[in-house]
Amino acid sequence: MTTLTLRRPDDWHLHLRDGAMLEGVLPETARHFARAIIMPNLVPPVVRSTDAQAYRDRIDAALPAGMTFTPLMTLYLTEDSDPDDFATAYESGVINAVKLYPAGATTNSASGVRDFDKVRPVLERMAEIGLTLCVHGEVTDPDIDIFDREAVFIDRVLDPIRRATPGLRVTMEHITTSDAVDYVTDTAGHIGATITTHHLMINRNHMLVGGIRPHYYCLPVVKRATHQQALRKAAVSGNPRFFLGTDSAPHTDDNKETACGCAGVFSASNTMACLAHVFEEEGALDKLEGFASLFGPAHYGLEPNVETITLERSDEAIPYPAKIETGAGPVTLFDPGHPLHWRVLD
Repeated sequence: MTTLTLRRPDDWHLHLRDGAMLEGVLPETARHFARAIIMPNLVPPVVRSTDAQAYRDRIDAALPAGMTFTPLMTLYLTEDSDPDDFATAYESGVINAVKLYPAGATTNSASGVRDFDKVRPVLERMAEIGLTLCVHGEVTDPDIDIFDREAVFIDRVLDPIRRATPGLRVTMEHITTSDAVDYVTDTAGHIGATITTHHLMINRNHMLVGGIRPHYYCLPVVKRATHQQALRKAAVSGNPRFFLGTDSAPHTDDNKETACGCAGVFSASNTMACLAHVFEEEGALDKLEGFASLFGPAHYGLEPNVETITLERSDEAIPYPAKIETGAGPVTLFDPGHPLHWRVLD
């Protein structure tokens, strides 16, 4: 196969930041993706409906002329969140989901949840109105090894929340383990999971063997190769509970290449080429449209995009830029570690 046409994809987990960084990275997503769930972990975070509306306005203002892109906004769940404000924001179309960050789990998560009992009224209201909870699924207990935090979160936090709040719609975001794959596959209820481009392509050996590679450092951290293989199997399975969320997360190089570097992989520019590579390796190019373009909209109760994109395979390696220059500084693009032979045709 040398060309592949599919409905225009969406990104169900995206960081755009703000200001000069937003202006620099937004075109990289809008070039290929029609819509994206926008993460609310700004400083200060997007916690009220007015915050989400203002952030959406800034995104729309930053979109270059001639590009079409719809930001799907989220609110940041805190222990002080107002159920009425969340309900109004959802019912008026300002937001599409709410994001749960356990406090301290990842970038700009200090305002997240420590005591989950304090957010039960919000979760119950969300279940009543069908508002989706997007979950960063890691515990932050210092006695839990960083490679085990996702599995422990499922047992200690997520499953009890779902049992206590029947009907709650959940997206497990950027899953990284076979434990998460099994939980999403085997449990009842409205639950789905996003899988990132980079977690399909790298494991912890790529990040650590032969020297530390800071541009592979993300949270949740990449795991063993066996978990990577479980993610690949889920992505190409055709199971509609698994769909694309890149978690593309730009940081300037000086914030990545330092003694205490930021977590995040920026992959917006070459995600579709990387995915075509993975699905071709797995003999499943016919499953790419479902993963990238169909299953996410269905999970969120939206129609798939009408317009299409076409990917082309070349015998020669396709050059992709090493960095994206932004007004905030250079941002290194995800390097899969081998040549890419796919590209999206203009």
